[in-house]
Amino acid sequence: MELYGKILLFAMPAFLFFVLLEKGYGVLVGKDTLRNMDTISSLSSGITNVVKDVLGLSVSILTYSWLVEHIAIYKIENKLITYIITFIVLDFQGYWVHRWAHEINIFWNKHAIHHSSEDYNLACALRQSISSFINLFTFFLIPAALLGVPKEVIAIVAPIHLFAQFWYHTQHINRMGFLEKIIVTPSHHRVHHAINSEYLDKNYAQIFIIFDKIFGTFQEELPEAPPVYGITRPAATWNPIKINFQHLWLLIKDAWRAENWRDKLTIWFKPTGWRPADVAARYPIPKIDDPYHFEKYEPQSSKTLNAWAWVQFMAVVVLVFYFFGNIGRIGSPNIFIYGGFIFLSVYSYTELMDKNRFALAWETVKNALGLWLIFSTGDWFGMSKVVSWGKYVLEAYFVIATLITAYFVLVEFRNDETVTKSINLSA
Repeated sequence: MELYGKILLFAMPAFLFFVLLEKGYGVLVGKDTLRNMDTISSLSSGITNVVKDVLGLSVSILTYSWLVEHIAIYKIENKLITYIITFIVLDFQGYWVHRWAHEINIFWNKHAIHHSSEDYNLACALRQSISSFINLFTFFLIPAALLGVPKEVIAIVAPIHLFAQFWYHTQHINRMGFLEKIIVTPSHHRVHHAINSEYLDKNYAQIFIIFDKIFGTFQEELPEAPPVYGITRPAATWNPIKINFQHLWLLIKDAWRAENWRDKLTIWFKPTGWRPADVAARYPIPKIDDPYHFEKYEPQSSKTLNAWAWVQFMAVVVLVFYFFGNIGRIGSPNIFIYGGFIFLSVYSYTELMDKNRFALAWETVKNALGLWLIFSTGDWFGMSKVVSWGKYVLEAYFVIATLITAYFVLVEFRNDETVTKSINLSA
């Protein structure tokens, strides 16, 4: 837990740097692929994911350690070849976990967040799940366990395998020659993120594209069909926490509303998107049928609100950096209180980005909780030992953030509604 937090202290700035570099390059060449609110939503999703991982809020029914201990028939030496074999085994596992996430209703909930951006860029790569609390797919590592690959090797290779999937989430790299036949490239993965009918459920591979070619799920990017990104049932929110549970909530409601008991029980394991016929007829859900003619989600927002969203995001980044750098000092159970505060912060400011009036209530609760934590303990999780004036800055931030959010909700949003009503009446 603490070691992973230390690794993220270096990984997070690197990811943010490359996202901003892509933004700058896009502006320079006249092809900016990052919208402001969408980018903040993506980066915020990344924050919730890494905080969840650091807190260890998931369990494995079958652990790799148990597999190695009970089924290993050979003990492989800890050499370079060990890491290569492990990387390939993890990629094989990744292909099938990824494919099942797309093809089975209940598993789509853990993956929908990654596809929810209607843009395609490095930031959307950071849209990762917080809704998966149980790891069911460790059995895919049986080949590694049979060979006796040490668990320490898995622990090293797994993050490398994950981080290696970041770079190809971009529209600025075209075909890559002979590499197209070996590894997953930006062109391959653009196909995967597209909602065009010819691209749906294709290119599941994570590093080696050969798995798609072996198992019949490969699709080349077609010049006559430019990819259109997102999900066919749009998320229609910037709030990553909401997006993480939208599909699960839909399944719960559909199972409850279904008249047939068989539908209630089997909906979870049906192909992704399947709904009972009676429920679909009574409770239709908007779906994109024509990917070339739909409006991306983007509530009209002032420059001030766009700027404030960045301020709120950066404030959370600072809090997360302190958290990851001082997990040992903060200790348990305080780390879970701290993690909960981060989640509440993300929920609050992304609700404001959605122009939701309840954002003021969420922001007030968040900042009142922050002030209470400081006043009740005399500090912010030991911050005074690192930065003597840190708690005073936080106190000021909590008060100011509440007032600014109140301005947006009570003044700016009301003015926007008045203007919209006037336009509608005149029309």
